Amino acid sequence: MEQDKNFLGTEPIGRLLRRLAVPTVAAQLINMLYNIVDRMYIGHIPKEGALALTGVGVCMPIILLVSAFAALVSNGGAPRASIFMGKGEMEQAEKTLGNCFAAQILVSVVLTAVLLIWNRDFLMAFGASENTIGYAVDYMNIYAVGTIFVQLTLGMNAFITAQGFAKTGMLSVLIGAVCNIILDPIFIFAFGMGVEGAAWATVVSQAISCAWVLAFLFGKKTQLRIRKKNLRLERKILLPSLALGLATFIMQASESVISVCFNSSLLKYGGDIAVGAMTILTSVMQFAMLPLQGLGQGAQPIISFNYGSGNKERVLGAYKLLLKSSMCYSTLLWALIMLFPGLFAAIFTSDAELMAYASRALRIYMAVMLLFGIQVACQMTFTSLGNAKASIVVAVMRKFILLIPLIYLMPQIFRQDQTTAVYMAEPVADTIAVTFTAVLFFFQFRKVLGSMDKRKQGK
Repeated sequence: MEQDKNFLGTEPIGRLLRRLAVPTVAAQLINMLYNIVDRMYIGHIPKEGALALTGVGVCMPIILLVSAFAALVSNGGAPRASIFMGKGEMEQAEKTLGNCFAAQILVSVVLTAVLLIWNRDFLMAFGASENTIGYAVDYMNIYAVGTIFVQLTLGMNAFITAQGFAKTGMLSVLIGAVCNIILDPIFIFAFGMGVEGAAWATVVSQAISCAWVLAFLFGKKTQLRIRKKNLRLERKILLPSLALGLATFIMQASESVISVCFNSSLLKYGGDIAVGAMTILTSVMQFAMLPLQGLGQGAQPIISFNYGSGNKERVLGAYKLLLKSSMCYSTLLWALIMLFPGLFAAIFTSDAELMAYASRALRIYMAVMLLFGIQVACQMTFTSLGNAKASIVVAVMRKFILLIPLIYLMPQIFRQDQTTAVYMAEPVADTIAVTFTAVLFFFQFRKVLGSMDKRKQGK
């Protein structure tokens, strides 16, 4: 039994990363289906598919924001729980789990109320037009009801993976995604519910996933269990978790802000078709980012546990393997997108004009995607080591300092084609951000490894 508890510190790193990363990458790909399957079906609704797709696309900033709040609590709490486990402090690890669970319930209640009251105002501000607002409101009114299921499924599943139960974490997402894939065509087409059917399919599927996750964390197979005594919020437990999760929250919440900025600029320069194309672009971007984050989440328990136990060689080895794997994936997908952009666009629309428009925009928007492997590997390692400050700096630099200003500056610089200039903001910002992240990581990682040597010598 003791061997089972310490496998993160003893099993060969290559085998361990495969064991943890394959299910987490699969879980991220499956989780992506929650977000894109609706769009795939909606985009193919006869006659109104293109406008309906654009309307649901305008909901994306809100959906991303809901996911970001789940990450705020869990993506800080889960690594801290792993570090406590590495130190042998199981009681502190369980307190972290319990506090995060209670916090996510509170956040869910507040978010649900806000979304039900003000979603139309948000959607109009986020780039909806009179042609698309009806579809957006229909979808969002129903999606808001399922906020608590989204929060607990995404948030608590991170604690399952953090213990090394990667396959269980994958199943949590797989169950809901399969339900969503089955229910979408039934609700949208068979029942004739259209956009509202897509929303109900998502809510029901997330509820089923949520039930599975909670059954595991309240059950006997988990090492860390949700206990009533740990649900009372404690500053010293919750605040460090929120501080560490803040970087991931900024990354995901900034996607929401950026989506608003892109939509408003594109509506101004290119109209509804440009906003519709952006829905496709962000969907393809998820193909790029979520598996990379899955690789990082697979490496996180290894890095966090061995950092907690002071094993420098395993921390360094896990990071190097994560970087190589991430670079291989991002380069391969970049090549496929550059060669076959039309295939990716065709997944989301059968409208010939929108497909052609999105194919051209994809090559511009994803031009430097091959560098994402560096960005995500470094940022996930910062989080795994508990380095909240560096994680936040990297997240703020890429999104707020670079990308948002460039969305508005690029059309003023390249006035001959201002719509294309808006899409160009992404690759320009990414190039600068990856360079900054790599330099910062080089110095910060050396400092961490040095501190581990001193800690070892002190013993």
